[in-house]
Amino acid sequence: MSLVFRKNPACLLSLVVAALAGPALAQDAEALLRDADRYRTGSDNLQVDTLVQAYASDGTLDKERRYTVFAQADRRTLVLMQSTAEQGQKVLMLGDDFWLLMPSSQRPLRITPMQKLLGDASTGDIATMRWSGDYSATLVGVEPCVDASVPTGTAPSTQHLPPASCYHLQLQATRKGVTYQRIELWLGQQRHEPVRAQLYVQSDKLAKQALFEVDPSQSSVSAMVLIDQLGKQKQTRIRYLARKERTVPVEWLNPMFLARSPVLE
Repeated sequence: MSLVFRKNPACLLSLVVAALAGPALAQDAEALLRDADRYRTGSDNLQVDTLVQAYASDGTLDKERRYTVFAQADRRTLVLMQSTAEQGQKVLMLGDDFWLLMPSSQRPLRITPMQKLLGDASTGDIATMRWSGDYSATLVGVEPCVDASVPTGTAPSTQHLPPASCYHLQLQATRKGVTYQRIELWLGQQRHEPVRAQLYVQSDKLAKQALFEVDPSQSSVSAMVLIDQLGKQKQTRIRYLARKERTVPVEWLNPMFLARSPVLE
């Protein structure tokens, strides 16, 4: 043992405690992230009926569109566009790859997860419903859930008051095909439900604020409100109208099959 540690055993003890606590904190952060994901999905293979509403600066509804999202295990998602303006269009996510399929073309088009769908909702915002596996999580600490500098939203909301204390997690992307390079995420301290997030793009600019609304049963996220931070702070609400377990046929997750099959159901 070195002379420093013999003269100051408290220093040695603090180093040992830090070494033991480090992995435990990391493990806790990953467990918290998995808990948060259960509020967003709840199952490996899921059908989610989704409504996206874009609001004007004064809070009035501008446009809305419907999507059927089939979120499958192993980062595979198929999005069917249901509104008249987009009828027959599809988005397919397989791992880090995204395709847009148009009914008038038999060639799948490569797109990025940042491709806009409506308002500030991108393909990645609709198709990706899990953080675990895409991000590494670090527990920053316990903080108040509400930040006075974050706008609460002008779009209509049925959200109850948020919890008082939140775990603050910092998420760093671990794969290239994610929508955001970094996410600052706040989870309710008691139930670990998502409360709010700051979404940063590749350049580390804050692109959006996200506010999460939980259903009255406190079992799942019923909506995510995106607030633009790069422009006029317009808001887009992504509402999850219904969820049910569903595993789609494997051919539905093949871009070439989808290009040849304009109608699936």
